[in-house]
Amino acid sequence: MSASSPSPPAEHVFRVDRFVVPSSAREEFLARVRETHELLRTQPGFVRDLLLERTAAPGEHVFITLAEWESEAAIENAAMAVQAMRQKTGFDPKEMFARLGIEAEITTYRAVE
Repeated sequence: MSASSPSPPAEHVFRVDRFVVPSSAREEFLARVRETHELLRTQPGFVRDLLLERTAAPGEHVFITLAEWESEAAIENAAMAVQAMRQKTGFDPKEMFARLGIEAEITTYRAVE
């Protein structure tokens, strides 16, 4: 990090997810990501988020989603809110990933001081 970019507090938690998405699934995938991030932005402890994309092999996109949280508790509460939204709407991400051929890597990080 440069001197002009302060480090986040040590207790902040980063949810960093990587998805490999076929071009044919791109729009459906993005609609679900945007829906989820709209909810995340309203949750206590949310700091910021980011959605990144690059083209990989022909017909394939790689997406990185990042959400910064004030604490582990905030990220756990947000996960419960997302699960409740999915239950209410009947959305099953595992089914969508299998149906559309999406590969996912879901991870959590902390900043290095």
